[in-house]
Formats: sequence, C-alpha cells, structure tokens
Amino acid sequence: RGREANDVNKPKGKTSAYAFFVQTCREEHRKKNPEQSVNFAEFSKKCSERWKGLSASDKKCFEDMAKADKVRYNREMRDYVPPKGFGKRGRKRKDPNAPKRPPSAFFVFCSEYRPSVKQQYPGLSIGDCAKKLGEMWSKLTQSEKQPYEEKAQKLREKYDRDMVAYRGGGSYAARNPDSSAQGGEEEEEDEGEEEEEEEEDDE
Repeated sequence: RGREANDVNKPKGKTSAYAFFVQTCREEHRKKNPEQSVNFAEFSKKCSERWKGLSASDKKCFEDMAKADKVRYNREMRDYVPPKGFGKRGRKRKDPNAPKRPPSAFFVFCSEYRPSVKQQYPGLSIGDCAKKLGEMWSKLTQSEKQPYEEKAQKLREKYDRDMVAYRGGGSYAARNPDSSAQGGEEEEEDEGEEEEEEEEDDE
C-alpha cells in the first residue's frame, strides 16, 4: 500500500506565504460554513484572486510566517539523513489515512482568538486579521504563551502516539476514537497547509 515507502521522518516541507494565506481562508470558510463541503477548484481560484488583490502590507504577515517556517525547515533539514531510495526531496504522495499533523502553539492561539478578533473588528480582511493575531502573539510574554505551548505539545504527543500505531500497521483511529474531536480542527489546519503546498509544488 506504499506505506513502507513513505519517509515519515523527513521534516515537513516549507510552507509558502500563499499557502499560509489559503490555510487561513480555509479555516475562515470552515468557521462560517461548518457543514458545507468545499469545491476545491473553485475555492482555489477565489483564493488566488483574493491573494492578487492583497496589498504588500497585507501580504507581509504571511511572508513573515513563511520566512519563520523556512528557518524551521532549514534547521530540521540539517539533521535529516534521507533513507536509501529517496532523493533530495524524498516526497511521496501523502497517505490520506495517516494521522494529521498537530498545530504549532501559534496556531492553537489563532484558533482560540480569531473569533474574538473577527467579532471585535467585523470588517477586518483575512490579511489584517492574521496580522492582528501575529501582533497579539508577539506581545505575549513567555508565561502567557505557555498554555498554548503546552496544548500544542499535548497534540504533538498524541500525534506521535498515533504515528506509532500507524507505522505499526494498526488502526490509530480505532485506538483513538477521539482523534477527530479534541484538537481535530487544529490538526486539519496543518494538513490543509501541506495540501496547498503540494499544489504549488506541482505548478
């Protein structure tokens, strides 16, 4: 089933500024229309049009996120040794049954505070909302960030447990019936991020 050929230890690829933007769009759509499925082609086209319409200042927050992710990627890649049979990229098509990657502390924070920001600033664009959240996060002290770091760490530990079951050939969903409940939405964000990145890679 190709699972053995998937290099699960390879660091997650760099996420572009546009992919972060699309990820934010997807989350906003999911909040507004939780029961509505997304027409991927149509949604991608709308995202592309909205991205082209953003000002340089609106795009800056997403570009900063991409720069930070590039630093993370380069740091992780320094210690990564691809297994035999994998090239430089070593990327295989993602198994849809694989556990969803957990969110970072910042995305846990965004998920919690985005609704209140949107409520406080109803006319705020996606870019401005992301910028506002980024500013709020940067002003937090380390102790204020700690709860989000802890939640992200718990989600990371759960992901690691799920991956052990997944790599062992067991059904992690069966062992973790709440896998789509607590933390599920945050985990979906990261998956969407990778999907958009793959789409850009294919262009």
